Formats: sequence, structure tokens, C-alpha cells
Amino acid sequence: MAEQEQGAPYRSGRRTLVRVAVPVAVVAAVAAGVGLVPALASDSGPDLPSVTAEQLVAKALGSDTEALSGTVQVKADLGVPSQLLGAAGGLAGQGGAGPSASGGAQPEAKLAELLGGQHTLQVAVDGPDRQRIGLVDNLAGYELVHDGANVWAWDSSSNEAVHLTAPQGAGKHSDRSVPPVTPQDAAKQFLAFASGTTTVAVDGTMKVAGRDAYRLTLTPKGQGSTIARVRIAVDAEHGVPLSVQATAVSGGPVLDVHYSKVSFDRPAASTFSFTPPKGAKVTEHRADGQLAGHDAPNGKPFGKQAGGAPDVQVTGEGWTTVVSTRLPVGEVPGRDGGHGSKGAAQNPLSLVKAFGKPVGGGTLIGTKVVNVLVTDDGRVFAGAVTLPVLQHAAGVK
Repeated sequence: MAEQEQGAPYRSGRRTLVRVAVPVAVVAAVAAGVGLVPALASDSGPDLPSVTAEQLVAKALGSDTEALSGTVQVKADLGVPSQLLGAAGGLAGQGGAGPSASGGAQPEAKLAELLGGQHTLQVAVDGPDRQRIGLVDNLAGYELVHDGANVWAWDSSSNEAVHLTAPQGAGKHSDRSVPPVTPQDAAKQFLAFASGTTTVAVDGTMKVAGRDAYRLTLTPKGQGSTIARVRIAVDAEHGVPLSVQATAVSGGPVLDVHYSKVSFDRPAASTFSFTPPKGAKVTEHRADGQLAGHDAPNGKPFGKQAGGAPDVQVTGEGWTTVVSTRLPVGEVPGRDGGHGSKGAAQNPLSLVKAFGKPVGGGTLIGTKVVNVLVTDDGRVFAGAVTLPVLQHAAGVK
């Protein structure tokens, strides 16, 4: 087995984190950007030519492979209470769609569900404008289909669909496109997110979905991060990341995303066509987040809180990046498993205090990876960082 290790700081522009409309959903958004993960390498990997860390990073980021399909296994163990994930999903669905939309079919709401337990996804990709992701859990199905200017999301359990249409002149891509749930999207986010605060090394070879791959290990420098390391398996032939694994400082893997099956043949064009089933309730949206044919409430586009709450802000860099916003005013919708009756509204501050503990400057919601500090004046600071980092960002002790 050819194996070479070379510590090397890797510098890259930091990708802006996905905007979220409500602070509890920051838990989902930050965790999704912090780490999605693979199966561990076997004792004896394939014999491959030696490469440096810089060469392997360039291979992963520079891969020109645009077409593939396969099965992705996702396992998450972030330590986030199921009630909080349910609330985050409900908030994300409402924030991204507006009050009259079908929250259960919203991609933002479904993404929150992937942050707990095990899930199986069927994935097909044909370039930047065609993706299809299918999720099957507990005999219920969910489809997310992106074909050019159209994005469809359909939830079989409720037979509700959301149709997003980009207006003319909006460009190829929308901020509300298919979420980054594949190993290659997660790996690229990690490599960009790492900036110059990481030691990068080639750490042997492995097999993923029957394919030869190099293993790239990212180790945070300094202190303050709750992530100990991230391992990315890079396909030896195509340079496509096949798996991503993150381990917490507290010990053990926290997220595992990897292909169990993968093909680099181009999917048929019909794969990306979608027609909602008969009787489905369809909600139409434009790419700016507004309901088709409707003006947004208070003159604000959907995706921002009614009442003009500020957008999420990003401070720090690399592994100690912190996102901040403010708690929403009033009540937010409940979900199954939350406090109170099914669908009952919840006060954001009450929800925070129910899952958090008092600390200097406010209340802390802590998990294996993501920590969220809510200050006494209603500000929210979150990241895969320790409490002192959050307190420093908030200017409290």
C-alpha cells in the first residue's frame, strides 16, 4: 500500500454559511456545515501511487466529474435532543416558505431530520443544474428534484409538494437549491471551511463502495473547536469525494456520510423529470422565496422573519467560525415530539431554557459538536466551538 503523510496548511476562500431564518434552526444549519462523515478505512487498503496532500486537495476540488448516481448512507450522532431537531425542522420549514406553505415538504425542514439517526438517500447528479435526491424512512418517501429553473420537493406522507421556479434573468442557481447532502458537496464545504487553520495529510488508502480511494485527514490547529478531525475518501480515478467522516473532541464519530453504491455513468434525462402525484397539494414559490402571485408580509420576502429580524451574521474563521442572530419575537410552530400538544406554538426563549443550562452571559444548549449560546438580551451565537469561543464572540463572560 502506498502511503504518504505530509502536514500542510491549506488555504481557501471561506464559503458563506447557508442563511437561516430563525435561531433554533442554527443548530441544524451549523451542524450541516460542520461535518458530514464515511466508513472507516480497512486495515489493508489498495496499492495506489503516492500523492501529496496538496495534490489530493487539488484533485478533490478540481474534479470535472459532473454525472453520477448511487446510494448514500447517512448516520448522525450529534447528541441533539429529538425535540429540538423537531422544532428546528418546523422553524426552518416556516422560515423558508412563508406561513401558508407546506412546511413538511420544505427542504430546510427535511435537512434538519438528517441530523439524527440513520438515513438512506438515492442520489442522481448530471451537472450543476440537475440533481435528484430521494429519502425513504419508515416506509415514507421524500423527493427533491432540481431540473434547470425548477425545483420540486414532495413529501409522500402528507402528499404535499413545493414547486420553486426561478424567474427570468435570475441566473442558473438559486439560494434555495438542493441541500448539500452528498459526500462530494460536504467535502468541498469542509475544504473551503478549513481555511488556513488546518493541518492536511494523506493518511493511507481505502475502499468505498468497491472503489479505490485515498484518505485525506484534516486536523484543526489550535483550540476552540469541538471537531477533532475530518477524514475524506477521494476516488483515485475521478477525484470525487466518496465519504466524509468527522470525529468529535469528546470522542467517537458524530456524522457519517458515504456512498454504499456509486456509478459514474450519466443518468437518463427522465430521472430529473417530476410530476406531482394525483391529489397532491402543491404550493408555488418564486426563487426570491415569495409565494407565486403573492406579496410578502410586511414587505419582507419569505425566508426572513416577519417583523424584520436581522439576517444571520458570520464571525471568526475556519474551525472557530461562529454564526449569530437574534431570537424571533413571539411564538414559533411546534412539531411532533416538542413540548406541549402536537402542533402547539412554542415560545423561543422557553424552548431554549428547556434544553439549556445557565452559564455566564445567558443560556447554553450543548451537544457533542454544536454549542448554542443565547444571551440574556436575546442574541444567539452558535458553532462547532467551545463555550469560551461563543462567549468571546458575544462579548460576555
